This record gives sequence, structure tokens and C-alpha cells, in this order.
Amino acid sequence: MKKKRLAFLAFLIIAIALLLEAGILKHVNDKNTYRMSRVLLDRVVTVLNKNDENELQLIESLKDDYIVRAKAASYIIDAKPQVERDVAELQKIANLISVDEIHLFDENGYIYSGSLPLYYGYSFDSGEQIAYFKPMLTDKSLTMCQDVTPNTSEKKEMMYAITWNEAGSRMVQIGITPTRLLEEMRQNEISTVVDDMPVYEGMEILVADAKTRVVKGATDNSRTGATLEELNLLSDQDHYDETAVFHVRIGKKSYRCLLCQDENYIVAVTVDNSFYLQSSLLAIFIVGIYLTLASCCMVYMLSRVLKEKYEKEKLIYTSNTDELTKCLNRHAYEEAINKLKLHDEWGYISMDLNSLKRANDSLGHAAGDELLCAAADCMRECFKAHGKVYRIGGDEFVIILTQEVSSLPDRLEAFDKRVASWHGKLVDTMTISHGYALSSEKSWDSIHDLAKAADARMYENKARYYRESGMDRRR
Repeated sequence: MKKKRLAFLAFLIIAIALLLEAGILKHVNDKNTYRMSRVLLDRVVTVLNKNDENELQLIESLKDDYIVRAKAASYIIDAKPQVERDVAELQKIANLISVDEIHLFDENGYIYSGSLPLYYGYSFDSGEQIAYFKPMLTDKSLTMCQDVTPNTSEKKEMMYAITWNEAGSRMVQIGITPTRLLEEMRQNEISTVVDDMPVYEGMEILVADAKTRVVKGATDNSRTGATLEELNLLSDQDHYDETAVFHVRIGKKSYRCLLCQDENYIVAVTVDNSFYLQSSLLAIFIVGIYLTLASCCMVYMLSRVLKEKYEKEKLIYTSNTDELTKCLNRHAYEEAINKLKLHDEWGYISMDLNSLKRANDSLGHAAGDELLCAAADCMRECFKAHGKVYRIGGDEFVIILTQEVSSLPDRLEAFDKRVASWHGKLVDTMTISHGYALSSEKSWDSIHDLAKAADARMYENKARYYRESGMDRRR
């Protein structure tokens, strides 16, 4: 029997060791694969961004060239005044200097002529894009060139350059569409960058445009031109500020995909799941056992903590709550009073049920309890959002209002209406006398004096009620 036990124990130890080893190997392989993929991602993004910087430098050089073309157009028109309003001749000049558009602006910034009549009448106030050139109106020495921007009229991607003519009587603007050239350059650069990336068998790199999500370059050229959606290479995220890691299926194969994005590109590295097959079931089993045990321990510990917390909260609730009305009790009232400051703004309302003794004597204590509970409900309904309700004696209640104190008279009026509309099962009607005092109404010597003032006003109210109703207060 002992031998069997030892054999079983030895088998158990070996099995645990193999499971742990499988888990460690998987963890190391996953980490190395992720690190390798992350390096590839960073390298691709770095090279692409460097190419973008070179592209920006190219755009700056293009700006200089376009300003020269704008000045050339201005010289030609100055030399041939008769072409100023001749669309056909202006189009010839545009072709001559290799630009797409020529626009002539007057001194007020309005287009009065040009190679495209559909733009006549536009001004520097016509839209955000064209408003870029407003400084030209105040400084005739300026020449300006705009980055690639959607134009005001048709939202076409354009670059515009503008200059004053020699006489300062008009502005000449040329417009060029450089997008196609730049896009072709970018496409070639992306393809070259991706082709030069070293990858292991089973790994693939794809680079897509961040806006269109069309693949511009890939180690597998057959992917170029497809969208990331078509390749199923998008997770639930809209943007990938951090590297997103998820599983995808492309064709008949499953891959782990790492995705990251910057302002211009989405870069994806896919890794065939064969990298992760080794000991995957054993690793999952380890994680499952670990999670099960950890969850059991956590649930047990959490239940103990929650039970202790519940018992503590229950004790606090019981010690501070009136059992019948569920209002805060005298103990809670004393604690609240001790925390109040006379320089803060708050209100103290003293309330007292009328004819509770009569209800108890004539209809029974159940009727009296009904009145007390109904009174507490009305108080909570009208004042709980802005203060707290305390039952400090048999039929004595106090409300301490700390929010929107200035609206207290209106709330008391609403409270009186609510009480007047109440009807119970054992008692038909209910009346409540009240009086209040505000911390801000005068300079009080103490909180006790403020409370006494509210009580005195409540008793005046109560005496008036019994006097007007003709009822004997003692009965």
C-alpha cells in the first residue's frame, strides 16, 4: 500500500513538474514572440515616420516652387493685360507653368477672373480654407503657400500659392493638386520598407493607411490593395494607441495579430498560431486550475470580508436607525448636532405629530404607529434630498437641512399639502406642527439656542392648531 502511495505521489510530482515546465515554456515563447513582433512594429513605424519627415521636407520645397510659379503667372499677366479676363488664355498660362488653376483676386480679396469661372465671386471670407490668405489684404509684400488642404468650393485636395502683382492692383493665385504624386511616392516607400523587413516563417507584416485602412504594403504582395476589414485584421477598438493583440482567421489559418497605429499608418504583424501550439492545452489547464483555486480563495476571503463589513454596517445602521419609522434615531441626531457649525448655512426644523395620544387611546397603538410611519414617510419624501430626518422622541421629529436651505419655506408648504392629502387605513387624517430656525437668520450663541428657537416656534404652531380646532391637547 505504501509503495502504491509513493508511486502515486511520485507520478503526481512529475505531472505537476511537467505542467509547470510546459507553462513556463509557453510563457517564454509567447514573450519572445511578442517582443520580436513589437520590435518589428516599432521599426516599421519609425522608418515610415522618417519617410514622412522627408515627405514634409519635399512639400516645403514644393511650396517654394509653387510660389515661383505664382510669381511667373503674375509676370505673364502683367506683360499681357489683354488676358486678364480671358478664360481660355488663362488656362493656356496654367498649362504653360504646369498648374491646375489660376485665380485673380481684386484688392478686396474677391475672385474676379481666372481659369475656372465657377470660382468667380469667392472671397477670403467664403470659407476656412480660403481665409488662410487674408493677411495678403494688409501686407502687399507677402507671398503665401498653403499646405495640401480641401478647397472651399469642391473640397478637392489642393495646394495654393498667392502673390501680389508688381503694381499691387491684384493678387494672382495658382492651385495645384499634388496628391497623386505624393500618394505614389508614399506607396512606393511603404512597399520598399515592408519588403526590406526581415521576418520569420509564419510571420507577416502589413501597413495600411490610417484613414482608409487600405493595405499599402505587405510582405505578402497579394494583400496589397485589400482593406483591413476584408482581411479580418481589425479588433473592436477604433484606434490603437497601444498595441492591440487578438486572434484572427485569414483563409484557413489562424493567426495572432499585433496592431498599432500612429497618425498616418496602421501596422499589423501576424503570427501563425503554430508558434503557440506547443504545450498549449497543458498551459490552458494550468491557468484553469490556478484560476479556479485562486478564485475559490478570493471568493472565500471576499465573503468573509463582506460578511464582516455587512455585520458592521448592520450594527451601525441598527444603532442609528429608529426601528418603527426607519428614520435616524436620537443617537444619530446627537452625533449630527455635534458636527454642525453655526457659521455654516443650515436649517433646523422641529416637528411634532398632533393628536397622537388621541389616536392611540381611541383607535389603538396600531393606529398611532400608522401615524408615526406616515409622518416619517412624508418628511423623507419632502426633505430627504436636502437633509436628514431624525425621530428624537415619541412623536417628536427633527429635520436638519443642509442643501438649498433658502427654499425651506417652499418645501414646508409642499410638506403641509402632502400631509393634508394623506389618508390611512386606520386613521383618516394627520396633522403635524412644525417650526424652524436658520443658522443664518441671526448670530446664535449656540446650536442649543437655535434648536430651542425652532422648538418654541413649533409649540406656538401646535398651540394655534389646538386652539383653532377646539381640541383638548391633553386628550
